[in-house]
Amino acid sequence: MKKSYFQLLLWVLLTPAVFAQQPADSVLRLTLGQAVEIARRQSPDVLYARHSFRSSYWNYCYYKANYLPSLTFSSTPNFNHAINAITLPDGTSQYIQQNQLNTNATFSITQNVALTGGSFFVQTSLQRLDELTQNTYSYKSTPVVIGYQQSLLGYNSLKWDNKTEPLQFETAKKTYAEALELVATNTAAKFFGLAKAQTDLEIAQTNYANADTLYIFAQGRYNIGTITENEMLQLEINKLNEESNRLNAQLSVDDCMEALRAYLGIKNALPITVIVENDIPLGNVNLAEAMQYTMENSPDILSMKLQKLNSDSQVANAKASTGLKADLYMQLGLAQTGVNLENAYREPLNQQYVEVGFRLPILDWGRGKGQVQVAKSRRDMVYAQVEQSQNNLEMNITKIVKQFNLQSNQLIVAVKAAYTAERRNEVARKLYLLGKSTILDLNASITEKDTAKRNYINTLYNYWSLYFTLRSITLFDFEKNIPITEDYKLLMK
Repeated sequence: MKKSYFQLLLWVLLTPAVFAQQPADSVLRLTLGQAVEIARRQSPDVLYARHSFRSSYWNYCYYKANYLPSLTFSSTPNFNHAINAITLPDGTSQYIQQNQLNTNATFSITQNVALTGGSFFVQTSLQRLDELTQNTYSYKSTPVVIGYQQSLLGYNSLKWDNKTEPLQFETAKKTYAEALELVATNTAAKFFGLAKAQTDLEIAQTNYANADTLYIFAQGRYNIGTITENEMLQLEINKLNEESNRLNAQLSVDDCMEALRAYLGIKNALPITVIVENDIPLGNVNLAEAMQYTMENSPDILSMKLQKLNSDSQVANAKASTGLKADLYMQLGLAQTGVNLENAYREPLNQQYVEVGFRLPILDWGRGKGQVQVAKSRRDMVYAQVEQSQNNLEMNITKIVKQFNLQSNQLIVAVKAAYTAERRNEVARKLYLLGKSTILDLNASITEKDTAKRNYINTLYNYWSLYFTLRSITLFDFEKNIPITEDYKLLMK
């Protein structure tokens, strides 16, 4: 929106003269855009959001690694010097003293299978057995073993992770983008908090100067008998009140300045002056478009989908925990033994192993059925909560868009009101000096002027607060007409 005639006039009226008198190098001057840029780089909320995203990123990397081949080396050497019961060839047992050193090394490659929930593995290993008493040793080699294992009727966590983890990471990315917009919203609150305090200080200083001038003028009129003592005392009270207002306004400026400096992460102790600009980037927003962008981009929508998936996963897990259970393990490969390495790898022999395990509960007194019903009830509750949350989100975006679309007109009204109130105050002050107006009319004009200035700052704050809130919900830049995204790779550096 271009600056109107009234906005230009009001800009002159609202620019605090006290700050213009400060040396250029003694004040840190910030526009809202500059404050937002600083906050997006180093505010405490951004640092927290950045670390939260990094945590989600490494969790996503861990998830992806589960679907890639893994190479593992293992070794469990052991020393045994003890009397043990040994089974003899004739089937009897006898206690014999053993003095052995067993060393081994195994390399294995494992590949998980998301479709079935099982895993393939390939291994190669070598073992050496030293009989320390006889001072002899032997080797056992397993050049290659190929195997597969899985739970046949169990819960397939790999399949469910494949559904939930990418959605979780996408939610984390959009949550980070949303966090930056919420940082902008918080920055606007603290920025305009200081703007309001600076406006109050400028109003208090102007009013004090005017009240002092009127009081001096009233003393002269009182001495010649043109005003009553009561009126002169009222002007003195006005002066004292404005002096108190000026002191309180300065304290408020200092407090708001420290709050803004702390939120922006600024270590420099220079005083901060906020520069309130009248330009606004956007007039109206189409409600249907805003609703569409919210459904497409909002992390809340993704979070709702994730809640549904997790509840479905819990139901699947509960069903898998009841009823018949079966596990499969099988392997085939080659093996050989020898008194030296060469013999241990010569003409290896075939070896196969298959194991199938079953477990069927006969009587569990309804425990399994109860677990499933509890999981289903929780899933239904989650679905109901998600539906309500989505309805609330739609109502919220509708409310925000309607409020935002009113702000442009509200700003025009606030500009006109501030300009008119300023002119009325000037006229009332001149009429009072000419003796053609009462002190009550003058006080009323001062109150109207101050209220109009503060209302303009409040209206401008409402606009920017709604603007950033709208961006955070839709994750869409209506000014540039593009989705809001971030360079997530830079966050990992």
